[in-house]
Amino acid sequence: MEEAYELIIRNGDVVLPGEVRKLDVGVQDGKIAALGQGLQAAAATTVIDAEGQYVLPGMIDMHVHFNEPAFGHWEGFRSGSAALAAGGCTCYADMPLNGNPPTVNRAALQLKAEAASGNSAVDYMLWGGLVPGNLAELEGLAAAGVTGFKAFISNPGGEGEGRFREVDDGTLFLGMQKIAALGGILALHAESEDITAMLSAGAVRSGRTGARDFAASRPAMAELEAVSRALIYSERTGCRLHFVHISTAAAVEMIHSAKRRGLDVTAETCPHYLVLNEDSMERLGPVAKCAPPLRSTQEQEELWKVLAEGRIDLIASDHSPCPPELKFDPGLTFFEAWGGISGGQSSLELMFHEGVHMRGLPVTQVSALLSGQPARRFGLDHRKGSIAPGLDADLVLLNPKAGYTLAAGDLLYRHKHSPYTGMTLSCKVTATVCRGNVVYTAEQGVVSADKGEWLQIYSGQQAP
Repeated sequence: MEEAYELIIRNGDVVLPGEVRKLDVGVQDGKIAALGQGLQAAAATTVIDAEGQYVLPGMIDMHVHFNEPAFGHWEGFRSGSAALAAGGCTCYADMPLNGNPPTVNRAALQLKAEAASGNSAVDYMLWGGLVPGNLAELEGLAAAGVTGFKAFISNPGGEGEGRFREVDDGTLFLGMQKIAALGGILALHAESEDITAMLSAGAVRSGRTGARDFAASRPAMAELEAVSRALIYSERTGCRLHFVHISTAAAVEMIHSAKRRGLDVTAETCPHYLVLNEDSMERLGPVAKCAPPLRSTQEQEELWKVLAEGRIDLIASDHSPCPPELKFDPGLTFFEAWGGISGGQSSLELMFHEGVHMRGLPVTQVSALLSGQPARRFGLDHRKGSIAPGLDADLVLLNPKAGYTLAAGDLLYRHKHSPYTGMTLSCKVTATVCRGNVVYTAEQGVVSADKGEWLQIYSGQQAP
């Protein structure tokens, strides 16, 4: 008896771990049921012709800020997840800030889970937070299925009483001990608060408040000092570490060296550090402000070099949106403008344009950075991150020759500003499939906005 498929994606260049093959992909019950040539369609089978296109595993974006509860007017799960789906992302992890209350206890986690339920186009995970005063809450968060814990070594900013706060050294060390005992993982924003606060205050006092002044107030040294300190704590506590949005090759090398010594640590960078730089920040203004800041062209080239050498573990967007008045009010200095980049919809297209098309990296390597390696690091590789029979049918069609210029009208964010608007890209996502459901097509837009599921991870174990 012939196998019956709900969906067949035909004739695509299927990106597998380490190779690309022209294959059909058969989908049944939300899973990849078969890979082969000439798979037979039944009368009820949906067939998508992917001739001339890559078929990729969906991106897993481990770093987004949708800002619920209470700050959904900054983004929200519905608009944010729709934008990710349009960009080829089939699973994401939402950070514990800038929503209020931040996700630092089970009650706050429940509020966030309620906000996400029925409002996500694709699957999702939820981070918990490590802040001063919540050590006793970590076990409950782990038991409730957070993917891990996020901490800031520098001031995260934000609005509202009870907002997320940076950790002091004592909280960081004791928190890492606790997280290690729980079998969890800590994600760190690694910049020295002492260094950045001192330099920022000095710059503002002297009236140096432009884009390059901001970059100078958060130098590479601040990142290196914080990474070094956290690695020492990791070595002493046995806590698994994931360094978010690393912006310098020197920090990548420091993390890679620790990994070779046996520490369980990984490094993430973001598309904005790879495609934008200090010159971009000065030209574009606050829409390109982030922390750590964009670096020099030399730093950027060095970051590409260590990426090509396999020393970076994954790429995530750090999508961090806000209402336009917090970025563009004419009364704000560059230092006062909100620091966060809206970019999640463009991550996959940016990395294939710049990494594969412009720099000649293997398509398999870029796919691994966006999908396979995040899945392995965060306990999803039994379900997601690769194209193989038995895994979730999380698939993206990317036309490598459908060049276009990104316009604000293309963006599905709540607030349609991004440093990437006006950029000409050499490729385009044409369809996104999450667990066998077609959630986005370039012709129809988002066609399924609410079927995403929460993937809970318990005490360092795989998501069920």
